[in-house]
Amino acid sequence: MSDLEVTKIKSSSLYEEKASYSRVVTVGDMILVSNTAGIDYKTRVLSPDIREQTLQCFKNIEGALASVGATLGDVVRSCVAIPRAEDKEAVLAVLGDKFRGIDPASTITATPLAGEYRVEIEVTAYRGVGNAKAKYIKIDL
Repeated sequence: MSDLEVTKIKSSSLYEEKASYSRVVTVGDMILVSNTAGIDYKTRVLSPDIREQTLQCFKNIEGALASVGATLGDVVRSCVAIPRAEDKEAVLAVLGDKFRGIDPASTITATPLAGEYRVEIEVTAYRGVGNAKAKYIKIDL
């Protein structure tokens, strides 16, 4: 295990220092991206529009992944928090567009978020998965 490389990336989120966490942690080729809000971390602007917040979540996540040489194509799992039931369809539409053909395992919850945040997304990725050929199997549950 002594050769295992661990990298911790900080962004301009105010809460990373306050709560002592990293935006991205890599352990070898495994990549963990913290819960990411739909705020522009540079300008601190948070759109009141749920679709725009969701798109900004993805912009932030894509930037975080790029910082460690990965893309959305490398995502293997997503966890999405949507506190307002009326926002579900708009968020799912963006998720469908962004993850089409990637098809990560996913969890979606209705949980309270701070302030005016209407969606937060966390992802787990594995560097290089986007270049691998996926095998699809259909099952009946």
